[in-house]
Amino acid sequence: MKIYVPLETDTAETRTPLTPGSAEKLVNLGATLEFQSGIGITIRQPDSAYTDQGAVVATDPDKSLREADMVLRLGPPSEEDVGKMKAGTINVSYLDPFRRLGLIRKLAESNISAISMEMIPRTTIAQKMDAISSQASLGGYVAVILAAERLDRILPMMMTPSGTIAPTKVFIIGVGVAGLQAIATAKRMGARVEAFDTRPVVEEQVKSLGARFVKVDLGETGQTKDGYAKALTEDQLALQREAMARHCANADIVITTAQVFGRKAPLIVTAEMVAGMKPGSVIVDMAVDTGGNVDGSVLNEEVEVNGVKIIGQANLPGQVPVPASEMYANNLANMLEHFWDKEQGAFVLKQDDEIIQGSLITHAGNICNEILKALANEGEKQ
Repeated sequence: MKIYVPLETDTAETRTPLTPGSAEKLVNLGATLEFQSGIGITIRQPDSAYTDQGAVVATDPDKSLREADMVLRLGPPSEEDVGKMKAGTINVSYLDPFRRLGLIRKLAESNISAISMEMIPRTTIAQKMDAISSQASLGGYVAVILAAERLDRILPMMMTPSGTIAPTKVFIIGVGVAGLQAIATAKRMGARVEAFDTRPVVEEQVKSLGARFVKVDLGETGQTKDGYAKALTEDQLALQREAMARHCANADIVITTAQVFGRKAPLIVTAEMVAGMKPGSVIVDMAVDTGGNVDGSVLNEEVEVNGVKIIGQANLPGQVPVPASEMYANNLANMLEHFWDKEQGAFVLKQDDEIIQGSLITHAGNICNEILKALANEGEKQ
């Protein structure tokens, strides 16, 4: 089976889907592995680091793309690249399927079997392939580091001859993988941490990290079968914002991580709440690229409102590309290994497997995911 790994379509992307370690793993499976020259440049890995593991540099990238049986990427392919791929090719990457319906239709029309790394189900057996969680963990870490860098005070308490410096107060909204890592990082740096989530079941996890869980009676809430928070009603959001306002006003750093997969991120920190915060405070909106949790956050910019800094940096894992690339490349390699048939020497698309059922978006000329199929059809009619 011929696997090809091209350079990313987004030239600003610092992460790579292939590391020398994952290349070795794929070659050892029996794959013929080609890659575009420079695949490791952002993580300081020369082409020779890959060829030493048995991979081959593509002499003609377009030809390699046309002939590949499988294409591995990090970000979504361009529609132009989809048009170059042969029918039946398997593309494995992030696809952002709910916001890129045109791309999904193109993949189906081109008879590409597209696996979305965002749609890997959150099950025990799929943990080793769960790229969303691996990248979110790094994002939570980076969010705290960015906030600490922009804050005009230190995070830990210090006892000095001239007096005691009080610890910084950090308030984290959303306790998924990113939120938990943000809590752990802020605590390690000596901050006093509070956290809130609509799912009461995470209270124990918050407390286990040494933070205080903020309780707000929102009525019936919960999480999806995949562990994501369910969308709140407008009345519940109003109650949440009222409670959040008090805690934001007392915080030096606020980090928001709340996202509902496939939908616009909920607005949690309003303009009024920002106005009620202390000058010099810092907010990091980790949901900025899906609409944002913070009123006034701007994608890939830092803005200041009444002395409060609002950081809207997207792709936080890309700030630490070496571990981010290692984790993502391992997620890909683990998926291929799980579905690799050694006798055939190929990746087998087992459509009766729950991992494939959850993540396979297009196959044999069709959109497989029923929700996406309905959205795509609706879009064509408009």
